Amino acid sequence: KKVNIRIQIIIAVGVLVALSVIVNMIRRKSIELRYALVWLLVGISVLLLDCFPNLMEWISVQLGIASPVNMLFFCGFCFSLIIIFILTTAISRLSNRIKQLAQEMALYRETSDKEGE
Repeated sequence: KKVNIRIQIIIAVGVLVALSVIVNMIRRKSIELRYALVWLLVGISVLLLDCFPNLMEWISVQLGIASPVNMLFFCGFCFSLIIIFILTTAISRLSNRIKQLAQEMALYRETSDKEGE
């Protein structure tokens, strides 16, 4: 199979730009490291697959998957599930924290109203 080197270079440049944006966002603290790690891992994986195009075919053969395209869709599906799980746990944690803060604020207001009487 002939691989178009121009497309590989364009993909590599795009991934490197995306990775540098993510690293810059981590540095400026506009995204937490624990959430950015998944995106960094995906970027590095795409870069590896771009540099070594036969790697996806080798991995799919090793895992017994019929086609490298099926392997790619499977990886995308797994990535989506990981992102959904991470975001769900973050939302649950924040929801519990907001509830706790609202209860503490209500208690604080109640005690300050009693002191004001």
